[in-house]
Amino acid sequence: MNALSKDAFDPAAPAGPAALPAPDRMYRALAGRDGSYEGIFVASVKTTGIFCRPGCTAKTPKRENVEFFGSAREALLRGYRPCKICRPLGRKGEFPDWLKPLIDEIDADPSIRLRDADLRARGLEPSRVRRWFLKNHGLTFQAYLRSLRIGKAFGRIRYGDKVSQAAFDSGYESLSGFTDSFKKTAGFPPATSARREMISITRVLTPLGPMLAGAVKDGVCLLEFVDRRMLETQLARLRRLFGAEFVPGESPHFTALSAQLEEYFAGQRREFSVPLAAAGTAFQEKVWAVLRTIPYGTTRSYQEQTEILGDPKSIRAVARANGDNRIAILIPCHRVIGKNGKLIGYGGGLWRKQHLLDLERKNK
Repeated sequence: MNALSKDAFDPAAPAGPAALPAPDRMYRALAGRDGSYEGIFVASVKTTGIFCRPGCTAKTPKRENVEFFGSAREALLRGYRPCKICRPLGRKGEFPDWLKPLIDEIDADPSIRLRDADLRARGLEPSRVRRWFLKNHGLTFQAYLRSLRIGKAFGRIRYGDKVSQAAFDSGYESLSGFTDSFKKTAGFPPATSARREMISITRVLTPLGPMLAGAVKDGVCLLEFVDRRMLETQLARLRRLFGAEFVPGESPHFTALSAQLEEYFAGQRREFSVPLAAAGTAFQEKVWAVLRTIPYGTTRSYQEQTEILGDPKSIRAVARANGDNRIAILIPCHRVIGKNGKLIGYGGGLWRKQHLLDLERKNK
């Protein structure tokens, strides 16, 4: 369960993008508790001396009592203190404090078995844990633990362990029980693991909100903001392309991905070296390869992209291929803009596209 640094505030970090949305627009986002503006601004309340995230659930202050900053650092340097309700010094999508000890325990031993009684013994209400996992991972806590065990067993079988050895080492008391659970999760029997694929997934926390990362043996195949509308569609396409199921777990590619993303958002990295497994049609892969040639801190129009591809009439097809890019930031579709210079077409939201372009121009 990789993540970027848990502490979003670095006194030495840059203060954030210079350009902010219009104040009235930010106030509407604050009043509407619009968390999609996470990473764009913080709202500071003059009468209380605190600053909040855009999606804070506290009572909305009057407009004349609010001023906006591009980062927590700016608010702190102006004498404001962080809100105790929305905790703006942490990254959106972090594990809540009450859950962190359990997550640490699972990370230390992914084969652990925990039933409701075990959770209560740790001071946790099972229904609360279940709701959190359903909301943030789309599966129950028990299904999450089962997926971790199966994912670990898959890796062991694929690289030479016997099925029986992997089963018992994963905490299963019978081979038949392990086989049934494995087939239910992976979609194929464990004995065929050597010639099959599973997609490991994890959440990666960024200043613009949590992202869902996926990886196969050859590299990263998915990096999308978790609130992207087409995420379910993209996941279904990946299942078909790789003939694989998604299983929460570790991948050697996740460590490099998290480290390089953190450097990128800190303005310290311009190119990524993480291996990619960008599976698509021949045309899509050609478009994505051209996207990766756009230099850091610059942009191209869709028309320019078609000319590089040698097919100036394929603007719509190129735009569709851009939209089908499942590896955001690393394959920089955010660097493609309209011919008139306007921002158009970004699955993560135009505000994120603007933030990424501002970040790169600032650190070019």
